[in-house]
Amino acid sequence: MHNKLAKSHSPKRPNAGGGLVPVRELHAGHRSTILHHFLQLNEDDRRLRFGTHTPNEVIERYVEGLDFNQDAIFGIFDTELNIVGLAHLAYLPVFKSKGRAAEFGVSVLPEGRGRGLGTALLARAAVHSRNTRIETLFVHCLANNKAMMHLAQKAGMSVEYAYGDADAYLKLLPANSSTIVQEAANEQWADFDYALKENLKRSHHAWSWWLGQPTTAP
Repeated sequence: MHNKLAKSHSPKRPNAGGGLVPVRELHAGHRSTILHHFLQLNEDDRRLRFGTHTPNEVIERYVEGLDFNQDAIFGIFDTELNIVGLAHLAYLPVFKSKGRAAEFGVSVLPEGRGRGLGTALLARAAVHSRNTRIETLFVHCLANNKAMMHLAQKAGMSVEYAYGDADAYLKLLPANSSTIVQEAANEQWADFDYALKENLKRSHHAWSWWLGQPTTAP
């Protein structure tokens, strides 16, 4: 199957409620929160995300095997610091005849859909890819994954279908001073947003304890 690359393009910067969506790069300390996110996906959502029936034990092995030094993981947190949207940017092996490429995978919980979170995660991954010398952003998913296909086409990716699967490609421009500043600003905003939500969560739990109300942990 011949694959055509889209024109050099980066996804638009997304907005939610008029403001930039805070997307935070995750580390190994978030592993349990990442697992909690995936386990909340129902059977259909797991099939669309991983391409096949995915029981809990498979997800647990997948999360245990995440290499935060090799790949990049991004998350969007709700007010209780649960991950409502998550993206995995996996760097692919380099072949002599091809440039450097990375595969993008994303999942958004039902309560986060329709708010531009998938677009925010793709935009964040695209900028990070450019800044780490990735030339092509790649998506592979089931052809009936309408949400992923809509996201890919919205970003200007070239999409091809074959045997129930779909491949999408985005040719990226090289990094420049603007992309480096953009990623640093996005990360700073995401860190501030996380710290604010963390403080609000602690305050809420403290008041709940004072008032004798039960609190639930993620």
